[in-house]
Amino acid sequence: MAPPWGMNRCSMDNRQFEEQGVSFPSFKSVPISALKQNGLLQSLSAAANGCREVDITEEVRRAREEWEAVENVHPGGILEKPPGPIPLISFNEALQHFQTADLSDCRKKIQPTVQRRGLAAVAHFLFGPPRLYQLLQSERDLALAIAQCGLDNNEKVHMRILQTIYKKLTGSRFDCARYGSHWEDLGFQGMDPGTDLRGTGLLGLMQTLYFVMDSRILPLAREIFKLSHHEMQNFPFCVMSINITRIVIQVLREERLSRECNRRQQVIAVLNDLYVAIFLRLFNIWKTQQKTISDSGFVLK
Repeated sequence: MAPPWGMNRCSMDNRQFEEQGVSFPSFKSVPISALKQNGLLQSLSAAANGCREVDITEEVRRAREEWEAVENVHPGGILEKPPGPIPLISFNEALQHFQTADLSDCRKKIQPTVQRRGLAAVAHFLFGPPRLYQLLQSERDLALAIAQCGLDNNEKVHMRILQTIYKKLTGSRFDCARYGSHWEDLGFQGMDPGTDLRGTGLLGLMQTLYFVMDSRILPLAREIFKLSHHEMQNFPFCVMSINITRIVIQVLREERLSRECNRRQQVIAVLNDLYVAIFLRLFNIWKTQQKTISDSGFVLK
């Protein structure tokens, strides 16, 4: 039986974590495939095994190294594990990449605000929230452009974002394959996270990255991740996260964040704070009211 964190190395000795003062909860993981059977997942769109290096013979070690060198075959082509450790990426570094990248095609697809007509337009003009300051509109458009950007296997920053999310949530020190069931353990619908990003694009991953890379809120992210694997109250963590990003995008386009953005002279920071606040609210409801996956639509609404 594979470890619930999706780690496939025996060398993740528990003693290493004890020496470093790090502990990760153990829980019974419910496969995402089980959620697919009743259609609920679609509607939303044990520690290391104790093997010690000293116990492994030279023959077994060579066989393991040969096995790990075998390429992983995926329907889209042959992909292999990264040749070397992929460094973690901070939210700010990833954001700087998008600030300098050519997103012209993505920018053509954005609709900065919800289009209103007739009485709705008049009411919004007279009684609605203030307009976003002009100097902040470029930052708003950047966020919406990122939401139109798809996951690119050839873009190193995209892959670093994925690996960072995986490592920070699971506590693994090792890179993982681009495709595989380990992404289902994180709460994606299948072996390819890119297929779940419709509607949020890379902004969906960026907000998850923010959640796990801020040391102040990482414990909250891990607590929610732990609950998502609860035997009875389980839910797909990353699918839920992407749905929260969808809410954030809609609220932004409805201009309901304009006053706060104007006050703080920021847009993306406000979006991230709203994302975390919604996830915290969902977590509190889910945990205290004993919600299950069948309640997901109601809770999100």
